[in-house]
Amino acid sequence: MSDQPKYRRILLKLSGEALMGDGDYGIDPKVIGRLADEIIEVQKAGVQVGVVIGGGNIFRGAGLAAAGMDRVTGDHMGMLATVMNALAMQDAIEKRGGYARVMSAIPIHDVAEDYIRRRAIRHIEKGRIVLFAAGIGNPFFTTDSAAALRAVEIGADLLLKATKVDGVYTADPAKHADARRFEHLTYDEVIERKLAVMDTAAIALCRDDRMPMRIYDMTVPGNLMRIMRGEPVGTLVDAG
Repeated sequence: MSDQPKYRRILLKLSGEALMGDGDYGIDPKVIGRLADEIIEVQKAGVQVGVVIGGGNIFRGAGLAAAGMDRVTGDHMGMLATVMNALAMQDAIEKRGGYARVMSAIPIHDVAEDYIRRRAIRHIEKGRIVLFAAGIGNPFFTTDSAAALRAVEIGADLLLKATKVDGVYTADPAKHADARRFEHLTYDEVIERKLAVMDTAAIALCRDDRMPMRIYDMTVPGNLMRIMRGEPVGTLVDAG
């Protein structure tokens, strides 16, 4: 594979749970540090990077609603959790010599810039890693939907979903030994098979705007750079 990056601009979706490492809550400094190193590595290789981080390591709106809390209140708490995660990632990136900006979909001026599409693109063009926080700013929408929307808005070449599994399987590989991994799927196949890739709204948005997606295992060091070089890591989802 060529050492030159295959992609000019990417949107990386990290789950909040991924930041916990082996813990049950919060952020593992070693995990967020390693992720920051990988993000900086691809940015220095010439790739423009935007990042969306979930908030499930702190609060998940749907989970709070299931426990009896008002769904809108729970989702707002989840949005604030993503802001905390974005600030933590900004700190980790800047401690390693990178440049990062947190842009929030809800006004929170003392800690983050407002999300403005043209300003976000300008930051990315200047070599800053933009961390998109607070989802899309509205309840009932997941950070998966936010990742798909931001990827389309900034004109990304690829949407990446970093998970703890090395792609999309026919069934949960932790529960089913005979589960088979897909190397390639179409958007419609994901929706029809009800595969746990992203929520349906996010998949539909990617399909409508022909935004290719790759689902990969973020726990394997170097996977992000391998994808940038064009290696077939994980599962690709596109129009076929």
